[in-house]
Amino acid sequence: MPTLRLLFSAALSFAFLFNAFSAAASEKVYRLKLAETWGPNTPILGDASKNMAKLANEMSNGRLIIRIDSANKHKAPLGIFDMVKSGQYDLGHSSSYYWKGKVPNTLYFSSMPFGMISTEQYAWFYRGGGMALMEKVYAPHNLLSFPGGNSDIQMGGWFKKEINSLDDLQGLKIRIPGFAGEVMAKVGAKPVNIAPGELYTSLERGTIDALEWVGPAFDLRMGFQKIAPYYYTAWHEPGSETQFLVNKKVWEKLPADLQTILETAFRVAAFDMYTQALDANANSWATMSAEYPDIKVRDFPPEVLNAMQTATQALLQEQASNDPLAKEIIESQQQYLNKIRAWTDISSKAYLDANSNQ
Repeated sequence: MPTLRLLFSAALSFAFLFNAFSAAASEKVYRLKLAETWGPNTPILGDASKNMAKLANEMSNGRLIIRIDSANKHKAPLGIFDMVKSGQYDLGHSSSYYWKGKVPNTLYFSSMPFGMISTEQYAWFYRGGGMALMEKVYAPHNLLSFPGGNSDIQMGGWFKKEINSLDDLQGLKIRIPGFAGEVMAKVGAKPVNIAPGELYTSLERGTIDALEWVGPAFDLRMGFQKIAPYYYTAWHEPGSETQFLVNKKVWEKLPADLQTILETAFRVAAFDMYTQALDANANSWATMSAEYPDIKVRDFPPEVLNAMQTATQALLQEQASNDPLAKEIIESQQQYLNKIRAWTDISSKAYLDANSNQ
């Protein structure tokens, strides 16, 4: 009997210790560091990181604590890829086309000229194979990437003079970075990249003739409407997606429930950013159009759009012929666009066209 009592007592002690250990493990606090491209208090873009961190903390009951370092802290706004890859930071919030020169195939996960609008692109990410392709691109770099919020369709830019033909683009100095800049170069313009803080003075002094920025929510405070009266509609970024980057080793050390919580926080914060951008653009355009009634909204002429589409396809074909993974991504996006746009045309577009005069 004493032996049985001892065994029973030992079993109880073990069970108690095991439960205590399990409880302690489940209550362990994980402190992560996030680096963002944006400066402190940047509206919309910066709000996405803050909302995500708050959601992750609340849903995990305080087990996930995420510190956010803005560009003024880490001093490398375009270095997020390297900092998260190396483990200097656990997480990042940025945009994938900033790494085009380093890993060209990251370009496709932001927005492509004449490509999918925001809602179509989200469907591609989560239902059309986009997430799996993005993982293929980022996995070799010890990274995971998740959609991080969409700034919605971006305007074609501010121009001092009206664009009536391709001739008007020849030699035109325009601030437009990335793939869209390559397209502009192919049709005769001279794209340049200028720091945001220098854009207004560059346009005012004639250093550039035109510039592309974002949309009313960001453009209004920059004041471009005061010196460039022509506001052109979209072509180059129909649905500009940011991203949350995660160091893969850090991710694998998180318990499964915290991985789910973090991924959910990413998705909710991304949706919140999209709705915030849509609302802010609507409010800012209402203000801008009322206070600056001389703004002339223009579409690029068909001749110009056709030339830019041709240039876009030529560049994509060149990239696809040189890289099998690029070819896989480009074909996936184009096939999905063809399928989903057929629906968009007879649903959302048809509704808007039919009610445009209401």
